[in-house]
Amino acid sequence: MHSSNVWGGSYEVAVHRDEHEHNNNNNNNNKSREMEDWDKSSLLYQEQLHNHHNQNHTHELDQVQQGWLLIPQDKTRKNRKNKYVDFGCIIVSKKILKWAFWSFLIAFIVIGLPIIIAKSLPKHKHGPPPADNYTVALNMALRFFNAQKSGKLPKHNNVSWRGNSGLKDGSKLTDVKGGLVGGYYDSGENTKYHFPMAFAMTMLSWSVIEYPHKYEAIGEYDHVRELIKWGTDYLLKTFNSSATQIDKIHSQVGGAQNGSTIPSDVTCWERPEDMDYERPVQTSFAGADLGGEMAAAFAAASIVFRDNQLYSKKLVRGAETVFRFARDTGKRAPYSRGNPWAAPYYNSTGYYDEYMWGATWLYYATGNSTYGLLATNPGIPKNAKAFRMNTNTSYLSWDNKLPAAMLLLTRFRMFLNPGYPYEQTLAQYHNVTKLNMCSYLKQFPVYNRTRGGLIELNSGGPKPLQYVVNAAFLANLFADYMESTGVPGWYCGPNFMRQSDLRNFAQTQVEYILGKNPMHMSYVVGFGNKYPKHVHHRAASIPRKNGGKCKGGYKWRDSKKPNPYTIIGAMVGGPDRFDNFKDNRKLDRYTEPTLAGNAGLVAALISLTATPGVSGVDRNLIFSGVPPFYTPAPPPPAPWRP
Repeated sequence: MHSSNVWGGSYEVAVHRDEHEHNNNNNNNNKSREMEDWDKSSLLYQEQLHNHHNQNHTHELDQVQQGWLLIPQDKTRKNRKNKYVDFGCIIVSKKILKWAFWSFLIAFIVIGLPIIIAKSLPKHKHGPPPADNYTVALNMALRFFNAQKSGKLPKHNNVSWRGNSGLKDGSKLTDVKGGLVGGYYDSGENTKYHFPMAFAMTMLSWSVIEYPHKYEAIGEYDHVRELIKWGTDYLLKTFNSSATQIDKIHSQVGGAQNGSTIPSDVTCWERPEDMDYERPVQTSFAGADLGGEMAAAFAAASIVFRDNQLYSKKLVRGAETVFRFARDTGKRAPYSRGNPWAAPYYNSTGYYDEYMWGATWLYYATGNSTYGLLATNPGIPKNAKAFRMNTNTSYLSWDNKLPAAMLLLTRFRMFLNPGYPYEQTLAQYHNVTKLNMCSYLKQFPVYNRTRGGLIELNSGGPKPLQYVVNAAFLANLFADYMESTGVPGWYCGPNFMRQSDLRNFAQTQVEYILGKNPMHMSYVVGFGNKYPKHVHHRAASIPRKNGGKCKGGYKWRDSKKPNPYTIIGAMVGGPDRFDNFKDNRKLDRYTEPTLAGNAGLVAALISLTATPGVSGVDRNLIFSGVPPFYTPAPPPPAPWRP
């Protein structure tokens, strides 16, 4: 029995198949030898036949001259060589080759070369996007303060037509070392009024505290801080800031009595640099309003300068000193009462609003609950008539701080919700703030409007724009407060109003000031193509080298020519209630700027500026000095040891 085949089948079948294949191979070899013999004879025959055919074919070509080619064969080969290029593997027409070469060259010059150049150039970072109109106007509005500086000017003041001035101010005072040099001139006159100056510094500081990130984004943070410090440094000179108890504050430098004809800031038309007349100093031995406003200015500035602890503490000490003066029972009278140098120009109508205003800022700066309790004491709003809701107390001005103080305290309630013992008064402040905001809106006819849309907060009186910018700031700020706390709007009676209503009010009022008005006039000097050229301003209207003394300078005031210098950023008084504006240097109600007015303009503009990724208020900076309203957790117990 045979062993099995591993590929299948029996071994016998495999042997039989091998024998069969061997026989077939032998047969195939025999056939191959037979075919080889046949092929040799066949090939010999075919070769003879082919030679005979070639002889006949060559003879035919010679007869017809290659027939259809019409030209000799040697010329055809020569022409083909001239018209084509043989690359070995491919033959290409010279015309196509030239066309391809020139096409490539042109494409390289038009497309490739610029790309190579662009790639080889050094990379430059894209600059910031163009500034919006509010930012442009803000940059200008801050420059106005540089033009108003008194004293020895810094080298970087950036107003070429201004120089050192007022270097002898207060030199006869025995209680002030070095006199009262520095500060700001109030308007187009050369007088330094400390009451509105302090208000201007408070407004600038408030705007920085709410929007420091916006100032940084537009590159004005250091500039605005320098402007604030220029003002607070000077105001610290107006009293004994090293004492804790004072009995007087110097309230004014220069000016004149109403109707006086003696040489003064009012009766003379002179550049500050040329002043050669007596500049008397006014001193207030009672002035609750002045002390309260100066306390607000110092306290707010101390928050701005928290990164400079030494200066911040100095400001806080000054704030507490002047506020103590304001609260002194024997000092409770308006600073301007009975003063003919102050009352005709900046007459204060009360001081309880400054109590609320100053106490609020001191509470935020120090965290001392004594100030917070005073600001929310029911007697303060009662005496200030804060809840009576009349049109004279609903808008912010250098004389009326009520709407601003109540908004600041409403912020306290909205962001920190302190509860007892503040809640009852804070809730009332919040309600009045909402009503104030309602009064600004066109839907509610609380205030009249000009045909051009300007709100008449001062009943159509002179210099209306200073009040309008303050209202625009408060409205947009309240909208930002609501946005930061997730509140979509508020009720005006049965009507639900949204944040956008307040923003629209603020924008339309500021845009009116910037040129969207019936006169097509920008009331901020230097902004836009059309703005006042005859600004009521002594320094800007008189050439540096040909001024004239006192009465001799009136030729420049009365000139029909534009001012020789452009006082960039100055917001003038504004139009009348019929939207009319007279660009006349002698009509100060239209063409005179003021320090307080420009401070409100700066605040309104910074609240409206739009920088990508930068918006809203700083939630916490204003409360950085306020302690928490909860009992801190006790420290953890010491680790257990056996």
